[in-house]
Amino acid sequence: MNAPSIDIMDMLLAESSFDLSLGTNLFIGKEKPHPDNITIIYDIAGGQPSLTMDKCNYERPAVQVKVRSRDYEDGFDLINRIYTSLHGRAHETWNGAIYELIIATSIPYHFDWDDNGRARFIINFNLQRKESADS
Repeated sequence: MNAPSIDIMDMLLAESSFDLSLGTNLFIGKEKPHPDNITIIYDIAGGQPSLTMDKCNYERPAVQVKVRSRDYEDGFDLINRIYTSLHGRAHETWNGAIYELIIATSIPYHFDWDDNGRARFIINFNLQRKESADS
């Protein structure tokens, strides 16, 4: 299975209203200095995997989504639209992984201002996933 950040990236790219493009304003794992307005997805510590009676392994990874924006209101709007898009998604297959549930651990919040005066917003998601039988 992919890193969870890759699957979440694909979910966000599938939403044309976000106007995100990998390598332009959407990045995995590293915050680039430019452009001013970007979205970054990080793989972060999640919960322990679990085994069911039939030995089906459920992973419980987590991701963090960060939005950086020159305009506070635009950044706040984007992080909230991402929250609305991902929170509560269930029973979807992405890149060979079945996402049984995606749940936000809080509402989005303003994290800080970077050294260039850009607002940064964060939200974390816990994921439940297992490998698709078709993989």
